[in-house]
Amino acid sequence: MKTLTLTAFLLASIASAHAQSPSCEAQAAEKKLAGAARTSFMKKCQADADKTCKARATEKKLAGAALNSFMKKCEKDASTACTATAGDKKLKGAAKNSFVKKCVTDAVGAQ
Repeated sequence: MKTLTLTAFLLASIASAHAQSPSCEAQAAEKKLAGAARTSFMKKCQADADKTCKARATEKKLAGAALNSFMKKCEKDASTACTATAGDKKLKGAAKNSFVKKCVTDAVGAQ
């Protein structure tokens, strides 16, 4: 059940990023990218389109307890998604820990 929920969350995140950045498809087509180059470009483009937790909190003008609550939930969601990505990449031990730490930091944004 956890895997199903996590998969749904990741798909929703990807769909959201894709919906927010239709220009990624256009840019990839314009550059005539295919195969691994296109996949790499699309991942980077969609990741850049996603806002960090801090940016979303600022956009929503959150402060005080609402800000703290939002940031904790956002960090937890990011940690779950990053851990799943590390599992998909078959990372173990220190490599996994390092990847998850950087991934969460990138998702949350500068504190």
